[in-house]
Amino acid sequence: MSDRFFLDTNIFVYSFDRSAPGKREISDQLIRTAISSHKGVVSYQVVQEFFNVMFKRFAQPLRQPDAELYLSNVLRPMLSIHSSAALFRQALYVHSDAKISWYDSLIVSAAIQAECTTLFSEDLQHGQKIGSLTITNPFL
Repeated sequence: MSDRFFLDTNIFVYSFDRSAPGKREISDQLIRTAISSHKGVVSYQVVQEFFNVMFKRFAQPLRQPDAELYLSNVLRPMLSIHSSAALFRQALYVHSDAKISWYDSLIVSAAIQAECTTLFSEDLQHGQKIGSLTITNPFL
């Protein structure tokens, strides 16, 4: 079994959120571990969602040069799951079986395809198992 782990979008967003210092510290540590261990994984969806939030949510949106650096140094090294027919098929099964939203089904399916054992997210039920994947809310 793999010890790879998947980071959901909220982990990256909280690493920039000055209003939630506890979550920011936990997120920073998870991201550092993901990069240094080469065990962290994200999908194309996480990258898209992250930039969408970063350009809209904060009073000072992420600047384009900073976004390029973050993409190159943080997100791209972890990006291993891209859009595919197989991902969509699996997400359809996860959506139906686990009764979770379509977008969460895509995240779970990406984590499963990457052979991750843990999905770090606050958006799903802590401790829930979907196949060999365990959902973990790192902020509890």
